[in-house]
Amino acid sequence: MNIKHRYDPAALRTFAKGLLAAKAVDAVIAETVADVLVEGDLLGHSTHGLAQLSSYLGSLEKGTMRASGTYDVVSDFPAATTWDGLWLPGPWLTKLACDEASRRARTFGTGTVVIRRAHHIACLAAYLEPITSAGMVCIIQSSDPAVRAVAPHGGSRPVLTPNPIAVGIPTDGDPILIDVSMSIATVGMARRLIASGEKAPFPWLVDGKGEATDDPNVLDDDPQGSLMLLGGLESGHKGFALALMVEALTSGLGGHGRADRPENWGASVFVQVLDPDAFGGREAFIRETSFTVGECVAGPSRQDANPVRMPGSAGLRRKRTAIANGLVLASGIVDALTPWADRLGVPMPATLST
Repeated sequence: MNIKHRYDPAALRTFAKGLLAAKAVDAVIAETVADVLVEGDLLGHSTHGLAQLSSYLGSLEKGTMRASGTYDVVSDFPAATTWDGLWLPGPWLTKLACDEASRRARTFGTGTVVIRRAHHIACLAAYLEPITSAGMVCIIQSSDPAVRAVAPHGGSRPVLTPNPIAVGIPTDGDPILIDVSMSIATVGMARRLIASGEKAPFPWLVDGKGEATDDPNVLDDDPQGSLMLLGGLESGHKGFALALMVEALTSGLGGHGRADRPENWGASVFVQVLDPDAFGGREAFIRETSFTVGECVAGPSRQDANPVRMPGSAGLRRKRTAIANGLVLASGIVDALTPWADRLGVPMPATLST
């Protein structure tokens, strides 16, 4: 019988913070990383929430993630700045970048922060709500110049990463929270399937010959397979084009990327915040976005049991339910973190009674 335990999200944050603190991570950094990871799980992005913590702890142990310190400023202009993250924890750097981009947007209408050499930044959607709650738009993009997991359209050799884009858009109700990769699925999802011995639900990978497959093990074959681009074999030029845009706005603007042949798992990051008051006005913006949402959800759906919903709406419902009733973690997360808890002397979080 597969028992699904529920956890208090606050207890999970305390647990994650405790594990990071036990590896000498600065208290403020540890708290931010814990918050971002749990937020990812609350929104349903279970491959990019606490599922990443075991790998983060391993990186701290190997010295490929720094436990303390701060970033270097590479360049600084009124509405834009570039940081060298120096392999500090990506969630902390990205949260700082969102705060800084928001501050500049309130003054200049737009603020952009680009980060090179950040460590992995977890779930991109986890950063959006505070900015949309302030009535502003947030755009986040990320790539990993050390990883090759996505072949270019028409090719068979992996060159790129899934290169996700997240966008937070305020409305007069729930915000629109977009978080999509330029490949059909992520490396994290493929690795979860490999660990469980499962196949993909449909052919969203390509083997080393460029043929569609549902076998995630092709990522470890020789020649190496890859994740299929958004659009599939027929229209993957669309995902490829967007992936190239992400590469340019992250590693390109940051001045560090694949051409440097880095070996450290991490991220190049682009964060931009826009204040509608600097454009057509916030009231007009909210009126337009809210009208569009209303038009989309009011129309007929192909299936009565599956009505039209906006990006992020299911995640926000999951979050509210989990806050009220407890969070169910995806399979394998607790098993991966239990050995770390034992080694580091950090108590596992208690499960909630059913």
